[in-house]
Amino acid sequence: MSTHLLRQAYAQGYFPMPHPHSNELLWLSPDPRAIIPLDGLHVSRSLERTMRRGHLTYTYDKDFAGVMQGCSERPDTWITDEFKVAYQRLHQEGYAHSVEIWQDDKLVGGVYGVALHGAFFAESKFHRATDASKMAIVKLVERMKICGMELLEVQFLTEHLKTLGTIEVPRRHYMQLLSRALSSPAKFTPG
Repeated sequence: MSTHLLRQAYAQGYFPMPHPHSNELLWLSPDPRAIIPLDGLHVSRSLERTMRRGHLTYTYDKDFAGVMQGCSERPDTWITDEFKVAYQRLHQEGYAHSVEIWQDDKLVGGVYGVALHGAFFAESKFHRATDASKMAIVKLVERMKICGMELLEVQFLTEHLKTLGTIEVPRRHYMQLLSRALSSPAKFTPG
């Protein structure tokens, strides 16, 4: 997976995923596609309380490799060593980014993905503390808004993502949103 190939795939509406049994690399473009409308992000009262308590802090791009590692530490992970190397290269080139959530200087959650102009393609998230992955999404959306970005793609709708306001859109509509986002001069700049 070259970084050029990955950028081209995302720009055309595809993302890579290894086959669960053979590990053959597949390029997916699901219909429908899950997105989190930036103005439709739902922050529950309990999540607001967690963030107000102040025991969790956040950073951007401070520990990209640590976030990928955290995301890969689940029994059914699709994040292979090949993925880690490829996305680390994307990160070094300025196209892949992470949001880290910390508790007492320990990484307890985060999200990582690829940013192209006004679009952010969230690849995976993890948590080791209550609400840490949700807080990472909130901080990602806040940063995207500051940077003038407009599309947050999260691949598939899950019950967890639904609680944050994730919706599904037909692939055709997604491709229109993607085209508009890619023509934007916006750029994800870590704060």
